[in-house]
Amino acid sequence: MNAKRLTTPKENVQQLQEKLGHAAKESKKRRFHALYDKVYRMEILWEAWRRVRANKGAAGIDGETLVDIEKQGEHIFLHECHRLLKEGDYHPQPVRRRYIPKKDGKQRPLGIPTIRDRVIQMATKLVVEPIFEADFQEASFGFRPKRSAKGALDRIRKACNRKGNWVVDVDIQGYFDTINQEKLMKLVGMRISDRRILKLVRKWLKAGVMEEGMVRRSDLGTPQGGVISPLLANIYLNYLDILWERHGSGTGELTRYADDFVIVCKTRKDADRAYELVRTIMERLELTLHPTKTRIVGLWTGEEGFDFLGMHHRKTKAETSKGNVYYTTQQWLTRKAEERIREVVKKRLAPPRMRHKTFQEHVEWLNPKIQGLRNYYYTAYSQSKMAKLDWYIVQRLSRWYAKKRQRSRWASSVREVRFLATQYGLKTLL
Repeated sequence: MNAKRLTTPKENVQQLQEKLGHAAKESKKRRFHALYDKVYRMEILWEAWRRVRANKGAAGIDGETLVDIEKQGEHIFLHECHRLLKEGDYHPQPVRRRYIPKKDGKQRPLGIPTIRDRVIQMATKLVVEPIFEADFQEASFGFRPKRSAKGALDRIRKACNRKGNWVVDVDIQGYFDTINQEKLMKLVGMRISDRRILKLVRKWLKAGVMEEGMVRRSDLGTPQGGVISPLLANIYLNYLDILWERHGSGTGELTRYADDFVIVCKTRKDADRAYELVRTIMERLELTLHPTKTRIVGLWTGEEGFDFLGMHHRKTKAETSKGNVYYTTQQWLTRKAEERIREVVKKRLAPPRMRHKTFQEHVEWLNPKIQGLRNYYYTAYSQSKMAKLDWYIVQRLSRWYAKKRQRSRWASSVREVRFLATQYGLKTLL
């Protein structure tokens, strides 16, 4: 007789998620009340820890790293998480504020929760996400299971090709920092009645941010960088998706990725109507449209285009085999994306400390990056840009190689570098 195979924490989590998702789909009005005890189940905590560890990431304000937890023992750490939640003694710590420089000279604030808080947020997300997934609309693509930016780009391209000649390109000003927490909690409460889960979410919203030794708390926003933040952000903007489906679907097709969205319309009149409707919904959500970044773009002449999710979208003339002219939507990587790729390559190959590395080490570092970029950015219309970036990589490697060999001119190393690139299997974007 075969012994029964033990299920893994991952499989147990999937089974629970399927049950919750099915129950939520069955009844759109059902509110779930017995969820908290599922959050501190050991298999849920193990799966949460596995995911947090895979995401890597820095320490929070307590300075505790993933390596520290592995040294002290994962079992000990997770049993302590279990105990704190079960006994009601869990209190999140403020997030550590870190700034990431943006291209325009401004800085994007990131909040880094402690690893304990990240694991408990992940465990909560594993339990509640399937419930909200049942309510999320077709138009939403960001930070959702089995959905991606590529799917959003495909939807936009098809909408533009179906005579979508006008686009409302929307930018919400400081979205993550301006979410109304009370309204967010009401939207969460429409599906979850378990008070302890609601209390947990509220604790994370109120935990505050530590900056220069001071803790700042706010009644607005969700901390960017928290594991639960993208889900909360989607719950808040699902209100927009639902209202759009109800009142705006005849005006244009909405495609949303987190807080970025566009509406593809057939006429200028529809685009104006869509803009007004979005403004009204934003007022209800107490959000503000960016005055200069939100705009209406006319695609039909092929003179204007718009950027979305790292791709530029523009209609250009094409010809059938019989010589008939038509317009088709083309997508290629944006100038911003190009600059970012160049920057990543330069940062790796330019510093003097990189000269001691071998050609093979650089290839091993570059290849996964090149593959990832090719998977995302490659289209039939981005070939010339990809070729330029390939040449940039060769050029940067040649500069590095010339410095390593103490040669004064890098151009003379190009041939040698191309030979080595073939020998070590350097991937290309084209």
